[in-house]
Amino acid sequence: MLNKISIVTFITLINFLFSQAVLAETISHKLEDVLSLEQEPSGIIFEIVTGSENSLKWALPQTKRYIKKLRDRFPKIEIAIVTHGNEQFALTKTNDKKYKKIHSLTQQLVQEENIPLHVCGTYAEMNNVGEEEFPDYVDVTAAGPATINDYISLGYLLIKI
Repeated sequence: MLNKISIVTFITLINFLFSQAVLAETISHKLEDVLSLEQEPSGIIFEIVTGSENSLKWALPQTKRYIKKLRDRFPKIEIAIVTHGNEQFALTKTNDKKYKKIHSLTQQLVQEENIPLHVCGTYAEMNNVGEEEFPDYVDVTAAGPATINDYISLGYLLIKI
């Protein structure tokens, strides 16, 4: 009976996360469109989701380039990053040497540029990775797609990497 309840709970959770991702997908913006706005948006939420642990090697530097362009155009714009695929596992403490540049760039974004970086706790847990396995400069949220939607509800515009 317990296994049946666990399976139903898991399926319900997956359906919820999928529906949240679909909602976010319908309102994604392109960087060029945001840069052409006359008025500064409330903020920007970057979404990174891939199937490969090493994807942050290219995705975070690209995001940083986008952030520079956004801050050149809108110097005080609020920005956040959510990563919720396999790439988020590059940010674990055990991978800090393997992905030294990614960890360094993440620390710079979070600590120097005041840009929070969130990972998906649900996806991490599904892969047997606990919240404590991420360093303090990485925020582990309950669910990446829900976090994206929270930012969108605050008026942030979504840009997918």
